[in-house]
Amino acid sequence: MEQFKLRIITPDRVFYEGDANMVELNTTEGEIGVLPGHIPMTVVIKPGILTITEENETKEAALHAGFVEILQDSVTVLAEIIEWPTEIDAERAEAALHRAEERIKNHTPETDMARAETALLRAMARISVLK
Repeated sequence: MEQFKLRIITPDRVFYEGDANMVELNTTEGEIGVLPGHIPMTVVIKPGILTITEENETKEAALHAGFVEILQDSVTVLAEIIEWPTEIDAERAEAALHRAEERIKNHTPETDMARAETALLRAMARISVLK
């Protein structure tokens, strides 16, 4: 099966670097799957689960924000925050989910709804990747 080079970089570290058969992630335009030979493009990340399909394994991580550069033979993800399931505190993620839900449910005119919705999506991604 064909592969491409996948590199995921955060401000703190190189999160992942290797060969992949496919990568799936959420963008502001919707969920996409990238295979070798994909049309070149740059997209903005929306919080969700990033799935890496390698030759014999599939890996998932909670991806929160950033940009993706897709070329025919490589994909580079510049992530603000991305976490493997082992790096996520389940209790903290549940608490963040409840706070975001309450903020949205009981919003006032001063509530930044875009920020509250993003916090909800991030918490949901963390919890989903743990399951």
